[in-house]
Amino acid sequence: MAEGDNKSANLLAQETAQLEEQLQGWGEVILAGDRVLRWEKPWFPGALMGATTVLFLLIYYLDPSVLTGLSCTVMLLCLADYLVPTLAPRVFGSNKWTTEQQQRFHEICGNLVKTQRRIVGWWKRLCALKEEKPKMYFASVISSLLAVAWIGQQVHNLFLTYLIVSFLLLLPGLNQHGVISKYASMAKREINKLLKQKEKKNE
Repeated sequence: MAEGDNKSANLLAQETAQLEEQLQGWGEVILAGDRVLRWEKPWFPGALMGATTVLFLLIYYLDPSVLTGLSCTVMLLCLADYLVPTLAPRVFGSNKWTTEQQQRFHEICGNLVKTQRRIVGWWKRLCALKEEKPKMYFASVISSLLAVAWIGQQVHNLFLTYLIVSFLLLLPGLNQHGVISKYASMAKREINKLLKQKEKKNE
């Protein structure tokens, strides 16, 4: 068991080191984005939502086709991939890279690797469910897709995308400041109260 844990830890460290090497040119940008997403300053959430709202209003105003939107997105990604590693050290100053920043960059890469592993693990469990319990797999997938299709029919697709993107961008800050754990605890207490009341009524 201990040998398996050590092997997993070594593999995690190896994958994290590889990701650090791949993202080294983006280090300053990633750290800046991390500070914004974790709300290190009180005005960061407002600025984040303001920028997101302006972007989606621009998309709504321009109303590009799917092909145009996809082409522009890929073009911007290619430009960023070319320009960011070159311009970031000049803008942020690579000589100011400290041990604390390096440690935080290492933590971010480690979290990204863990997230990737979780997604792969969920996919493997879904595939295992398909093999072991095909009826349950079929019912779960079809009902989930029907629910998503119904929500997409009721809500405008761009507005729904805006809500999803806004939630994902605010999620790290909400988690960092304990908002999610606070309301999750409140919900858990209310559910426990309801269960206890139900048990008393059954008695």
